Amino acid sequence: MHRLQERASALEGPRGPGRRGPRRRGAGPRWWWTAGVCAACVAVGAGLAVWSAGGPDRTASATGAERDGRAGRPAAGSEGGPAAARGPVVVNGRAQPPRVLVPRAATGRYWMVPVAAAPPAGTGMLVPYAVEVERGLPFRSGRFAAEVHRVLNDPRGWGRGGRLRFARVARGPVRFTVSLSSPALTDRMCLPARTHGWLSCHNGGRAVINARRWGLGAAPYGGDLAGYREYLINHEVGHALGHGHRGCPGPGRAAPVMVQQTMSLYGCRANPWPFPRG
Repeated sequence: MHRLQERASALEGPRGPGRRGPRRRGAGPRWWWTAGVCAACVAVGAGLAVWSAGGPDRTASATGAERDGRAGRPAAGSEGGPAAARGPVVVNGRAQPPRVLVPRAATGRYWMVPVAAAPPAGTGMLVPYAVEVERGLPFRSGRFAAEVHRVLNDPRGWGRGGRLRFARVARGPVRFTVSLSSPALTDRMCLPARTHGWLSCHNGGRAVINARRWGLGAAPYGGDLAGYREYLINHEVGHALGHGHRGCPGPGRAAPVMVQQTMSLYGCRANPWPFPRG
């Protein structure tokens, strides 16, 4: 009883000379009502926290590396994300992939795409290669690997209609590996070259594709992200095949694919293909 009286006194506030007259009925704080409201607020806040931190993720991919939880969630506007539902942007007569904001760093570990892709039919020299994607990037690894395979075996690409036939393998010796990498991992894998978080490179048998460039494109290509991605693959694989940088052959002409078109066109026109006429 004594403890209940002390608690009631604390809730009511101090008594003393400054307090005049008896307290009116119903005027004091309803401590039990206040406690109930606070408990409800805490419960609602906890529910919101659980939803935002670990609730349903309607933008998550269910294929490739993301199926087993190794590639993270797509960012807003990423492949299969909310922005994709608004419909594609058309540039140069074809639909463009959605632009993706890529974080500076991901996990720093690669995951090799385990599915092989056959080369085109023909008698050209077979070139085995592999594709790996850094875990934690907001891209579907299977879709990236399929795009690499398509570009490499395009008649305008290095295969040049079957003279080289690129085969993606999941194991065994390869001529090169195409590695989609966060800016931080790109910087590390490209050393001693300095990529400063925004360039790509070829180094040690790897065509290192900067995922930020893959997601956003580059100013010389304007809104043509699809064309820029084709250039990015062809340029870095060109290094893997032994080709060096080239300059612009003249104002208004198509830039050779080995021009550093991410930085500038140097007066040329954007061109993503080694053999643009096929």
